[in-house]
Amino acid sequence: MTAPPRVLLINPTITSARNARFPLAVLNLSAALDGSYDSTIVDGNVDRDFISTTLRTIAVGGIGAVGVSVMGGPQLLTAIAVSRAIKENFPRTPIIWGGHFPTICAEACLASAYVDYAIRGQGEETLHEVLDAVLGGAASALESIAGLSWRSGDRIVHNKNRIFSVGAFTGGLPYDRLGDPKRYLGRTYLGQRTAGYQAAIGCRFRCTFCGVAAMFRGKTALPPASRLEQDLGYLKRRFGADSVQFFDHNFFDRKEETDPLLEVLAEHQLPWWCFARSDALLNLTERSWSLVRKSRLRMAYIGAESPSDSLLHDVRKGTSSNQTLEVVKLCRSQGVIPELSFMVAPPQDPEGETERTFEFIRHIKRIHPKSEIMIYIYAPLPPPPGPADPAVLRGLSALRDVDGAALAFPASVEQWAQPQWLAYWCHTDVPWLTERLRSRIRDFTTVLGCRFPTLTDIRSPSWGKTTLSALASWRYRYQRYGHPWELDLSRKFIRLRDPRVSSL
Repeated sequence: MTAPPRVLLINPTITSARNARFPLAVLNLSAALDGSYDSTIVDGNVDRDFISTTLRTIAVGGIGAVGVSVMGGPQLLTAIAVSRAIKENFPRTPIIWGGHFPTICAEACLASAYVDYAIRGQGEETLHEVLDAVLGGAASALESIAGLSWRSGDRIVHNKNRIFSVGAFTGGLPYDRLGDPKRYLGRTYLGQRTAGYQAAIGCRFRCTFCGVAAMFRGKTALPPASRLEQDLGYLKRRFGADSVQFFDHNFFDRKEETDPLLEVLAEHQLPWWCFARSDALLNLTERSWSLVRKSRLRMAYIGAESPSDSLLHDVRKGTSSNQTLEVVKLCRSQGVIPELSFMVAPPQDPEGETERTFEFIRHIKRIHPKSEIMIYIYAPLPPPPGPADPAVLRGLSALRDVDGAALAFPASVEQWAQPQWLAYWCHTDVPWLTERLRSRIRDFTTVLGCRFPTLTDIRSPSWGKTTLSALASWRYRYQRYGHPWELDLSRKFIRLRDPRVSSL
């Protein structure tokens, strides 16, 4: 019997090897293909010459197709590089992109000769069906595959969206296909061997600025407690994990589903970090909080976004500024550090909203000085193919650059890979920022970060963080943020870790 074609699954480089965590996207895809296709994983985060590894693997023979998991931002550059190399050397090998970027920018992906198919949304079932069609000689079946964008002659076709699936909860992940899985457990603020893990899938909220909403369209699911129990036990026994960073989009959701998971976490008592919403945390019962304390939750990443309730309403966040303040107080009383993210410089009154956010952050620091603050620039992404949300379209139509011209998003992958659009995707710069406001945001972020070095930075020397905090104290106290030259100079010798870039 002829062996089925193998599939090569690639996670392009996006971070340093030291910061690499389990490539959960390709692990889930590999698990979903078991029984039908053998799969090989190449992870650019630990293999710094992953393009050469990819070409050698294909050259050996037996690779029927390549799947590439692509986030926007810096990973786009390495995804382009490996896809071009494959196409130049093995032009007949199908290349399938999936993940956050092709979900939103499928049209731009297929404008490039090195992307043959783009998968939108959850990719496990879609990839399986694409492989069946392409490798099984039934290309006519492409038009019926939900969640797929593809070329039909000179025309780009976007099939209907795929229905939300909880198929990822059905089996374990093939960690051993990563070579030495233990190298993915790094030393962090949480512990000596922190494992990355995803329990919940999706988010039931539809914030207009959020890429998760585009991926899952208001759907979410939490795993059975038995699945979490099994997986945490395996991570501890097999790899010696002593802490967990949850990459869920919204761990705390409905109480009846969350409490059984908290009981499992309380049993294992592994220090952990997760995403959360202020309203969900405020709705936890005292029993739930007792489980949270016992489970050793150390930090919760909370999207505060803005002190403006009208802006929160417009972007359909579903929370209020008062809830942000209340959850900061609650976290302090429960021994949890809130890691609050804010969006500054929205196109409507960017300077005023930014200054109000800065003052709100100062107020939070007075309430709970250990609160972590993450500052991003408001940068809504284009809508994915298919019926568009009218609220999203209204917000995008109002976007203008600094000269007042309507904002036009890139039409190709190469344009999205230009520095100004990489910065846009990463929420670090946008076309409507004036140079004055850009400098103001940078200076405030510098002073704040030096005055309150992140607790997650376990590599910078204590004396360095103390020195920078002392240098920044007068600027922070008197709100003299402009041109912090002495801090910029000092940071050349005392390099602080930026959690916006490297997470934990």
